[in-house]
Amino acid sequence: MSDDTQKQLISAIATAMAFVLASRLAEKVVDQPEVRGVGDDLKEGLLQAAFSLGSTVVASVLIRRAMGGR
Repeated sequence: MSDDTQKQLISAIATAMAFVLASRLAEKVVDQPEVRGVGDDLKEGLLQAAFSLGSTVVASVLIRRAMGGR
């Protein structure tokens, strides 16, 4: 598998993982008031950024292990 294909696969897996996990956790962490404030948006943005970073690392490790440590 080429490096470009690996990068695309890592991006796709990481995006899917981050979206699913962050959206589920955001529902629990961020209060859903009638009117959302800047603080709520900030919490949700930081949560999504953290999950995006973490899921990218996890996806990269999984792909590299599957490819035999290339």
